[in-house]
Amino acid sequence: MNIKQQWIEADSQYIRKKIVEYNMEKLPDEVKTANEKISFVVKNDEGELVAGITGHSFWHHLHIDFLWVDKALRGQGYGSKLLREMEDYAKEKGCYLIYLDSFSFQAPEFYKKHGYKVFGKLENHPKGFDQYFLEKRL
Repeated sequence: MNIKQQWIEADSQYIRKKIVEYNMEKLPDEVKTANEKISFVVKNDEGELVAGITGHSFWHHLHIDFLWVDKALRGQGYGSKLLREMEDYAKEKGCYLIYLDSFSFQAPEFYKKHGYKVFGKLENHPKGFDQYFLEKRL
């Protein structure tokens, strides 16, 4: 046997599949829920995407992957509206927790303003900045 450095998408998917199988063997049925991807978007009158939020839910929680608002629209409430949509979706799906990460140069204060609490912090990552991990219990 040998170890090789390489990136092959099929291999990555196989590794993920095996971890999911292992996890599902260990969890009680009442915890198991499907992994669902979700996004909400804002489009302008020309149909261009100008803001959006993406995430995925499983095991009765939701992870926010990305929240983006075009520079020209920042400060106009679109981020807050998108975050509320995601939170409402999580509640409808029976989630009890939302979590995410945000760098110090991004928006940790925005999330705190919306009731998220810091549960972890990596200092000087990337160099000169911090990475925050935030949660909100529903």
